[in-house]
Amino acid sequence: MPIDINGLSNAQAPRSGDSSQIKGAASESASAQQSTGKSSVSDTVSLSETAIRLGQIGVAVENQPVVDTKRVEQVKQAIMDGTYSVDPTHIAERMMEFDMALKPKD
Repeated sequence: MPIDINGLSNAQAPRSGDSSQIKGAASESASAQQSTGKSSVSDTVSLSETAIRLGQIGVAVENQPVVDTKRVEQVKQAIMDGTYSVDPTHIAERMMEFDMALKPKD
């Protein structure tokens, strides 16, 4: 019993060895393209709001300096003044947070 796919019957579907219909359509498309110099098919692309926003964020990040020079100067000045202090507990906590963030979640 034949199965009707997309409204085509066996009489309309090309047989496996018969590729003349496919070749004819391809050659018509190619000749139309050669005569006009343009493709007969036009493609369109649309971006989601999320993609547009990510693009904007990427541009903003690229425009930011790699180093916060103001913060570097503040730390340099604190070191020179002898007022720069290191909190080992805070550093250890941040290292643990970083370590936990790197572990894969199962």
